Amino acid sequence: MLEIRNLAFAYSRAPVLRDVSFVVSPGEVVVVVGGNGAGKTTLLRILATLAVPDAGLVLADGDNAFERPLRYRRQLGYMPENPALYEDMTVKEYLAYRASLKGEPAKRVRRRISEASEMCQIDGLLRSAIGRLSFGQRKRVALADAILLRPRVLLLDDFLSGLDTSMRDAAGSVLSEAASFSSVIVAGHEISDLVKCATRFLVLRDGIISTSIEAAGVSADELERRVRAALAGGVS
Repeated sequence: MLEIRNLAFAYSRAPVLRDVSFVVSPGEVVVVVGGNGAGKTTLLRILATLAVPDAGLVLADGDNAFERPLRYRRQLGYMPENPALYEDMTVKEYLAYRASLKGEPAKRVRRRISEASEMCQIDGLLRSAIGRLSFGQRKRVALADAILLRPRVLLLDDFLSGLDTSMRDAAGSVLSEAASFSSVIVAGHEISDLVKCATRFLVLRDGIISTSIEAAGVSADELERRVRAALAGGVS
């Protein structure tokens, strides 16, 4: 379980996050939405321990992520908005390298690559040089990297951007499968796609979670209507 308590963060004196608190349990896909500059990327960077909050806690199963960052990162999968990949490697080489960096035993690496590449539809690209891939294909490789070791916490920042239609259509099943082993947090704008797989939406406005919208028992159309109303400042 990932618990976020009273996070605050400012650039210089400009507050970006103020008193942000929520909990994500295993099996959940929580989608964070908000306007440009709402703080979505900053929030995920903090949860990935790439930025240090001015106040508040990030707790993974009760452990403070910033007190034991190496232990926390071993159970973390993170895909940034603009992932950097090694262009001179093949996809298979890159994923094997990433698995070794994360400490995966060599005997399990092949199976992990097979599972992740199948989920992300890159089976046919494993021998391709990353430098020859399209932007959307690279995003799929980055997604495979994020889920490679079946992390307990999965953070995806704007991961649908640039993906082709087939992968966007498959995003729901990818996230649902990832939720079987992770607490998943997604930041994004593609509400029409994300309503198909989200268990909850959090609307980030003026540095706080202004609205929490549960997906249970609600149709995709109604859920999308509620989220868009909350984003527009209306009643959800």
